[in-house]
Amino acid sequence: MNKNQHIPQGYKDSPLGIIPEDWEVKRLGEVCTHFKSGNTITSKSIYEEGLYAVYGGNGLRGYTNTFTHDGNYILIGRQGALCGIINYIEGKNYITEHAIAVQTNENTQWLKYKLEHWNLNRFAESSAQPGLSVEKLVRYKLSIPTHQEQAKIAEILSLWDTAISKQTALLDKLTLRKRGLMQQLLTGKKRLKGFAGKWKRIKAGKVFKSISVKGNCSEVLLSATQEYGVIPRTQLEGRVTMPTGDTSSFKLVEVGDFVISLRSFQGGIEYSEHRGIVSPAYTVLKPVIEIDKLFYRYYFKSAEFIGHLAIAVIGIRDGKQISYDDFCFVKIPYPNIEEQKKIASILMQADKEIELAKQKLSSLQEQKKGLMQVLLTGKKRIKL
Repeated sequence: MNKNQHIPQGYKDSPLGIIPEDWEVKRLGEVCTHFKSGNTITSKSIYEEGLYAVYGGNGLRGYTNTFTHDGNYILIGRQGALCGIINYIEGKNYITEHAIAVQTNENTQWLKYKLEHWNLNRFAESSAQPGLSVEKLVRYKLSIPTHQEQAKIAEILSLWDTAISKQTALLDKLTLRKRGLMQQLLTGKKRLKGFAGKWKRIKAGKVFKSISVKGNCSEVLLSATQEYGVIPRTQLEGRVTMPTGDTSSFKLVEVGDFVISLRSFQGGIEYSEHRGIVSPAYTVLKPVIEIDKLFYRYYFKSAEFIGHLAIAVIGIRDGKQISYDDFCFVKIPYPNIEEQKKIASILMQADKEIELAKQKLSSLQEQKKGLMQVLLTGKKRIKL
């Protein structure tokens, strides 16, 4: 650090940068009374019910009849994808070797937030399976406020955790509600006011036809995804292989078309809100009779349809695409058009509520992240 750098009043220069004058700098091992990996346990000793909870690197794993730790502990996931995941437990529990059990003579909740803010996954050492080294972690330095300020910081951040927990529970409730609505409305088990009579069930081949319009090389390249439907390849996460040769054999997809995806054995009949072209490996579907496309967009994601599809193609090997002939064989409901529209409208409203809940949850998480950044580093002080 540049020693001539201006240091605000009430702050001091430290090995970690500028921190409040009344904060100390210590190694992690100095503020912990216990910092060790848990104990080995076999899967045969873990049950759905038992006297004591078993915790690993990703939280609760099950139950067993013995315990290894008694008290308040911070758990740090220490192997593979679980590196750096932070949990907090109390009482008598069994802690496995996949977690580091931590106790401290500082405020436990404050240290939990401090470790969460550190993003310990960045310290994972690469090998056959990335892992965290207890011996190295305890040597890292951290800035430490007074016990009174630690408690206040933990209290403030716990308010956001409570709000995040409640919002997560609401999101789960809305998602479960939508699933129930799909189960009831898309099967005709629950009828809307003003509609009666048994639904027709006809083969999908009577509702949709396979189309193959080629020679549209200038169109946007699309891919079918199970989570987002048919989207431009540029929106795919991660590394995407783009074709470098001739795309004249690619098939045209218009807004409102459906595409049988390459993983359609899992129910991937995907709806497109985009115009573009897809690989010849895909099957593009267009309705041949009047339908509400959004009704079928939801229906093709329903448990009922996926179940019927699985029966129609029993024995299909994992990863194989459902053929158009397979799809045509499946019988699908064909209710009154107005009822189709009404059902789709209700499910769209459920989707909007879920999306709003997701946005609020994301906002709360970002707020917490911002608070951690300023409170745990001393950039913003709390009036005590």
